[in-house]
Amino acid sequence: MSEKIKKSHRCEIISDECKGCARCVNACPKHVLEMGVKLNFMGVPFAVYKGEGCIGCGACFYNCPEPGAIRIIEITADE
Repeated sequence: MSEKIKKSHRCEIISDECKGCARCVNACPKHVLEMGVKLNFMGVPFAVYKGEGCIGCGACFYNCPEPGAIRIIEITADE
């Protein structure tokens, strides 16, 4: 009998690469991103992941104008 592999995802945002445009926040179909209140080294608020609910669609990644600011990480666990 084969084991099922449960996949989940999380979004990782590099705060110092974020320009604060909020394009990723607006693009997320599950609304798991929001603009934070802290400022990065450029003095702008950066996007943050709320901690759960990411489906790994990549909408945030593809809408971000800054290469390398967002990563989608797949987490696998055996059931």
